[in-house]
Amino acid sequence: MENKYLKKRFDVLTEDNIDLDILETIAFNYPASDTSVTIRTKEFTSVCPWTGLPDTAELLITYSPFKKLVEMKSLKYYLLSFRNVGILQEHAVNRIINDLSKLLKPKSMEVEARFESRGGLDTVVRTAYKSKRK
Repeated sequence: MENKYLKKRFDVLTEDNIDLDILETIAFNYPASDTSVTIRTKEFTSVCPWTGLPDTAELLITYSPFKKLVEMKSLKYYLLSFRNVGILQEHAVNRIINDLSKLLKPKSMEVEARFESRGGLDTVVRTAYKSKRK
C-alpha cells in the first residue's frame, strides 16, 4: 500500500520573501546607558524547507541599543514574513540577528529561539552579536 503522505509537500517560499524593507527604527536618546531591551514572542513561525511543515518557536531578542531602537509594529510584520519561508531553524535565527544588527548597530544582541518538538526533539538555537565599536 502506498503512503500518500510521503509525497505530500506544501508550497514553500524562498528567503527572498522575508520583508527586510518593513523594518523601521526609532531614535534612542540614551546611548551612554546600559539599557537592555528584550522582546519576546511565542508566535514565530517558518516552515521546513523540505516538507513545508510548520516550525513554531518562542523567540527572544535581547539587545543593548546604541542610537536606534526597533519599531515594534515593523518588527512584528518582519517576523510574520517568515511564515511560509522554507528555512532551517538555525538559519532563521542567524538571519534575524544579521538583519537586526545591520539595521540597529546595537552594542550587543542575542537571539534565541525555542522551537516546538518535532519527532520528539526540542531545539533551542541561540546566537550573539557584539559591536566592534570602541
